[in-house]
Amino acid sequence: MKEWIYGRNAVYETLRAGKRRAYRLKVAQGIQSSSRLEQTQRYATEKKLPIEQVPRRELDGLAEGHQGVALQADEYPYAHFSQLLDQARNSSVPPFFLLLDTLQDPQNLGTLLRTAEAVGVHGVILPQRRTATVSPAVVNASSGASEHLLIAQHNLAQAIEELKKANVWVIGLEGGENAQPLDQVRLDGALALVVGSEGEGMRRLVRESCDALLRLPMQGKIESLNAAVAGSIALYLAWQARGFIK
Repeated sequence: MKEWIYGRNAVYETLRAGKRRAYRLKVAQGIQSSSRLEQTQRYATEKKLPIEQVPRRELDGLAEGHQGVALQADEYPYAHFSQLLDQARNSSVPPFFLLLDTLQDPQNLGTLLRTAEAVGVHGVILPQRRTATVSPAVVNASSGASEHLLIAQHNLAQAIEELKKANVWVIGLEGGENAQPLDQVRLDGALALVVGSEGEGMRRLVRESCDALLRLPMQGKIESLNAAVAGSIALYLAWQARGFIK
């Protein structure tokens, strides 16, 4: 299946990563040039893609927030779970994974993928169903970071057990009474961070499979943080605990 990736950063990173086959690039007539747009068109030319100058309203019919650029490409190519493990094994740093339990909002998923790529996770694991997937909206929300990540769809409870066998410590992000405060949870070794859905958090079996539950300290009057915000904070705390290693 083909789809339209839209937004300047998303299109640029999709072409730069070269993870999926692209077919044609559409650019709005009269669009203001920029270094990012010029590089995008150079990538398209190098890949021998047709570049079509089209009325902006044609792009409006493809997606909102297209910023004058859209790329037709194959659907996102998910990795196999074993590829994530292999990438971690071949790395010079301790394994670092992100597991997302049935997130529904493409913006939240995109934000977490962008953070995950920024802090150097070895892979992201999504459930096989009942979750937002790596759609064009998610690619756009991640500013194209999704294209530089290994993302697998796998049964999360099974993935957690396999990660444990690989001596990876699994920490679930949770705000409940059973969760431990930040200063009592080690985040500096082989780690998999689990973030639950926006409304219900982690499912029971996933929660019970974690080695420990972590709650973030909060001083204000609100009771919780958005899943993407909380997950991004935890990812950066883990990266800090790991010494900001690259």
